[in-house]
Parts: sequence; structure tokens; C-alpha cells
Amino acid sequence: MITSHLIKDFGDFLRTVFPFKVQKISINAGFTCPNRDGTKGWGGCTYCNNQTFSPQYAANEKPVAQQLEEGIRFFSHKYPQMKYIAYFQAYTNTYDSLENLLRKYREALNHPDIVGLIIGTRPDCMPEKLLDELEKISRRYFLLVEYGVESTNNETLQFINRGHTYEEAVETIQQTAFRKIYVGAHLILGLPGENREMILSHADKISQLPLTTVKLHQLQLIRRTKMARQFEEHPELFHLYTVDEYIDLCIDFIERLNPDFFIERFVSQSPKELLIAPAWGLKNYEFTARIKNRIKERNK
Repeated sequence: MITSHLIKDFGDFLRTVFPFKVQKISINAGFTCPNRDGTKGWGGCTYCNNQTFSPQYAANEKPVAQQLEEGIRFFSHKYPQMKYIAYFQAYTNTYDSLENLLRKYREALNHPDIVGLIIGTRPDCMPEKLLDELEKISRRYFLLVEYGVESTNNETLQFINRGHTYEEAVETIQQTAFRKIYVGAHLILGLPGENREMILSHADKISQLPLTTVKLHQLQLIRRTKMARQFEEHPELFHLYTVDEYIDLCIDFIERLNPDFFIERFVSQSPKELLIAPAWGLKNYEFTARIKNRIKERNK
């Protein structure tokens, strides 16, 4: 049994690090992925359309500094004293030459209101030399590296064209944490072919890893993706959860998850014009409130 106050969110984590309010600003630094450019494959992950998570101010034709300025302008009217974390979000943000990567990271850190970085990437795109440089950065600034694990099942990873194995994710997460860098893992709940017990087993497996944060979200079918075509041709491969089903799934998942982990989110909300299903229309904080209410009901 869990209680709602035991769900530690990303805000709780940031409050353990900073004595002031901080806000993430998404950056599109113009990177690509090894399964898009032919290094490992073409077309990217079957579910992926990066338009779903790039805010309007984060356009890759703009320099990093300009994106930060526009992002800060967007948020600062509400909290003038707030500081910011540059979130390198779109595509694979460690997939470039070491020189170019460090130039873009430093461009962000040179802004006086930026107190750290979050770098989203793949577990098969973290060379040792870059880890060494990130270790140096982490000694001076806040640094969280988020790895797209997506599933602990290798058959699923192959089906969605990830181009890496779960074992690679384990190794990279361990190497990153060994350098005392905060590590996050991202998982998609409800991928094709994964039943409820398989999904819950992800919690058991990742609980053994040296993670700081976990980011979850429901499977979403997005227009102009290979997965959208697969759904049209083979809908029997998919189970699209209702809100209530997914709430119960998340609670069961949390019960099996390492309680030391901070849960950054449970859901993602893609733009309406791109989303096929499920169209819940819930923001993360609204969904989290529903989870906490359901936990109270289950504990009666």
C-alpha cells in the first residue's frame, strides 16, 4: 500500500537542490538521431514526431542563447526572481562532435540566469569522453542526464525501432551515476505487445538502477508516424488505456517502484492537431491529482 504523500515529484527533487524557484526551458539545438540519419536506421522510433514536444520558442534555426532569452521572457513576468535550467530536449542531445556539443552546452551555461542543464539523449549515444566532460560540468552546475529507456523488453525495443537494447541502457545509466551525475529514465507505458504485467515488470527492473528521476507517459498515437500506420493496419496489437485504467496502472507501477525515485511526470500531452489517441486532455498536475485521489479511495 502507498499513500499519496509518498509520491515524490520533480518539484520535490529541485527543492532538495536549489533554495530558490527554478523553471526548465526547452531547447532544440538542431541535433538528429542515429536511427534517423542511417547510422543505425532510418525513420526514427516508430512513435516519434518531435513536433509533439518542442515549444514554439524552441526552433532549431535559432541559436541556443536566443531560445533561452525567448523562454525566459515567456516565464519571467510571473516570477521575476526565478532561475532557469536549459533543457536540451528534442532528438538526441549527445549525438554530435564533442566540440559542437560542448559549445552548445556552454552557450546555455553562459547565460546569467541559467543554473544548470538537463540533457535528453539515448543510452547508446554517450561516449566516455563526453561523460568525462559532463562530470566536470556537474561539479560546477546542476546536471541531469535523461535517457530514453522506453521499455525493459528487448523485443519491444526492436519493434519500435529504438536501435538499442535494455542492457545498453543499464550500462550507460550505471556509468553516468558512477560519475555522480544525476540520472533520469524515460518509459512509455502501453507500447504494442506489452500487457499489464510486462509493463509493471519495468518498475521492478529499473528499481535496481542508480536513478534519480523517472519520467513516465502513456502511449500516444501521433499523426505522420510509422506507429500510426501500424495502428490502422493492426489495431489488435494495441491497447489504448482509458484514463481510469491508466490511473490504476500508474498506482500499481508506483507500488513496485523504488520509493527513492522522484517521478517527474505520469502523462504527456501532445498537440491536438497531431494527436490521434488517446485524447484525455489532462495536464500532468491534473492527472497527478487524480492519482492521489484514487490512492485515497483504494486505501479506505
